[in-house]
Amino acid sequence: MVHDPLDVVKVQFDDERVVSNAGVLLVATLAKRLGLEVLVGESVRLGKPGARFRPGRKVMSLVFAMLLGAQSIDGCDLLRSGRTGRLLGIRVMAPSTLGTFLRAFTFGHVRQLDRVLGLTLGTAWRAGAGPGGDRLVIDVDSFVGQVYGRLKEGATRGYTHVLGYHPLLATRADTGEVLHIRFRTGKANTQRGAIRFVDELVARVRGAGATGAILLRADSGFHNKALRVRLAAKDVQYSIGARVTKRVAAAISEIADDAWQTLPDYPATGVAQIAETTIDEERLIVRRVRPLGSDAQGKLFETWQHHALISNRTDALAVVEAEHRAHAVVELAIRDVKDQALAHFPSGDFAANAAWTVIACLAHDLLRWTELLGLPASTRRRARTHRRRLLDLPGRLTRHARTPTLHLPARWPWQTDYIAALTAIRALPALT
Repeated sequence: MVHDPLDVVKVQFDDERVVSNAGVLLVATLAKRLGLEVLVGESVRLGKPGARFRPGRKVMSLVFAMLLGAQSIDGCDLLRSGRTGRLLGIRVMAPSTLGTFLRAFTFGHVRQLDRVLGLTLGTAWRAGAGPGGDRLVIDVDSFVGQVYGRLKEGATRGYTHVLGYHPLLATRADTGEVLHIRFRTGKANTQRGAIRFVDELVARVRGAGATGAILLRADSGFHNKALRVRLAAKDVQYSIGARVTKRVAAAISEIADDAWQTLPDYPATGVAQIAETTIDEERLIVRRVRPLGSDAQGKLFETWQHHALISNRTDALAVVEAEHRAHAVVELAIRDVKDQALAHFPSGDFAANAAWTVIACLAHDLLRWTELLGLPASTRRRARTHRRRLLDLPGRLTRHARTPTLHLPARWPWQTDYIAALTAIRALPALT
């Protein structure tokens, strides 16, 4: 018989003072400073007139659960363990109540919830997280949120042939904040609703306090003349990929050979050159790429692959082209939201999943604002990393002489960052 010291350890779930994710105090404090629960209560009008539906506490229960890794409604039960709820400043709601709450949403209610995202963005930016008068770079893209159940309303197969939804979102390039999101069916074209989306987006960031220049970047899925006209009318700079149609290909063929500039920072697996011309009085910038060595095997002739973009910027060619390539950072924000609550869409109801998506982005932004306001000089990291370092701390909540004390693990590797962030956030004025 094997005798191991671990075999004699008794296991009992009986400690009422334990907090499984004690670090959530950090984001709960920021949510209070931003007045998030109050904003939800004032903006979201669910239920009959005069009814006490209390949407604020329900949305906050979902936000905190998502921050701690919940990817389904049942995962929200984590907040009800031990004394976790006492650190949140709200009454934690049961998963069954939260499920009923989400299923009560309609399209109009989702729009009300989306307004909360915009209002909270403004309060966070005024508190110090915003760009102020500096240039704001926005990346617009869409992604496919895969689902596996056949009874998901609105989930269809689009251009990727993957069953799911096709949300449209805009993110801030330097911080990864989600500035705006629109939930759509899986078969929605990439450009569907893009012009209205951009109208709302520009109005939102301007209202939130972005007073400097705005640059909007997008890939060729948003190659649309009407969209570019609308952006120019709003005094927004744009850099949007262009599909290589016959007209674009003809314009590229007219570029002189000596006009191409070699990119010195391109990997050794190939050679890349850039040049520019005009099409319909717009600036057309082209990058052509040709693989070398083993990457070129199997090709009978050496051919160039062309990637074009249209921009109204007047900066140097190399600057515009390099910054457009940096549009790829939007995939990091998409990766983060899909790595958290948007790994799944929990309901069979379309509007419920739309509400879940907006709340997931609100939770994502709350963690980003915790970094921007609490640790402004730190390196930008993945949401998963911040959750592991700052939120997933086991603790014990005690009370002595009417003073609550949260006991956290001794020698926690990131305790200095935690204390610094909590101190900075507590120093913020209460914003409503």
